[in-house]
Amino acid sequence: ADPRDSFARGGRRGKDWLALRNASHAMDLGEDMIVAGIGCRKGATAKEIDAAIEAALADTGQSRDALTALATSDGKGGEPGLIDSAAAYGLGHVLIKPAALEAAGPRTQSFSPRVKEMIGVPSVAEAAALAAAGPDSTLFGPRTIVGPVTCAIAGTAPKS
Repeated sequence: ADPRDSFARGGRRGKDWLALRNASHAMDLGEDMIVAGIGCRKGATAKEIDAAIEAALADTGQSRDALTALATSDGKGGEPGLIDSAAAYGLGHVLIKPAALEAAGPRTQSFSPRVKEMIGVPSVAEAAALAAAGPDSTLFGPRTIVGPVTCAIAGTAPKS
């Protein structure tokens, strides 16, 4: 099952989150999809999360405007910092179920023994970004660590 399915049907989003982006920039078939995957300690602030996203975007040569979604494990769905950060970027946040994280695990580039023991994947940020961006996605680089937050950028190339 595609981890984005429950998100597309509404999942845990409030009705104010009907679209991921301004309708004037609706995704066209074949447009790049670029996702920031987030891993963080409980209680990470929006400011800390934003700093990690900005650092990861800079590390991978991507722009803030290129982001189409933020993604994390479904266990972090209620974290106020993640919710506030997604809102500040004007994006929804995709909550990835454990099975989808595990399926994306072999495509990650980084390894955290602590995360592997606790969550079962080498990197939550990388696995979440890959799972949300789809089965043909790739990481644009290894995760970036800023304080209590890790961020990885993954995406798909446009289809011709």
